[in-house]
Amino acid sequence: MDNSSTTALILIDVQRGEVLAGEHGVPHMPGGHERHERIRALLAAARQAGVPPVFIQEVHKRSLVDFGRELDGSEGVHCLEGEVATELAEGLVPEADEYLIRKRRYSAFFATELELVLRSYGVLTLLLVGALTDVCVHYTFADAHQRDYRCRVLSDCVGGSSYESHEAALRAMTYLQRDCLITCADALEGLADDTYASPATIPAEMTT
Repeated sequence: MDNSSTTALILIDVQRGEVLAGEHGVPHMPGGHERHERIRALLAAARQAGVPPVFIQEVHKRSLVDFGRELDGSEGVHCLEGEVATELAEGLVPEADEYLIRKRRYSAFFATELELVLRSYGVLTLLLVGALTDVCVHYTFADAHQRDYRCRVLSDCVGGSSYESHEAALRAMTYLQRDCLITCADALEGLADDTYASPATIPAEMTT
């Protein structure tokens, strides 16, 4: 893979539980199948454009030893090792030279190797997709923002615990980066015309 891209596609917890029938510990707003379809198209385009995908998967031990405070709120037990709902979604799995990062908390940065991977690629801009908009996507966005990454959240490729929570999280992220919201179509266009591989996307203050 060409490492010259200044952008990475971050697939946050795009797991089977979002589209499986039944309860899996975490509520999801409708539309999961459609979101996954768009993300599959986006993944193919990113690979074609030389934009590296980084897959994030929330996983917990069946003993529950690594949940910490996650079960203090509305979420039930979720993302246990060995469960079908925890597996990455169909057609959204890493190839041999791509990274899969497993996490135990909401943010993809917390206690993981994500920042090392991004620095290895020379990444400055993140395309964020996945679930949940109001939890793991939002927490990852906030940590990325505080590390001075330029973030682009694909509003039709993220899904919240509810539509209301999804919309509130999008507004909160826009408060931090006013231009952060784009659509899948916007991203596909940018990938096709090399917008996301161009050094022109590097903020001047991050090149010194």
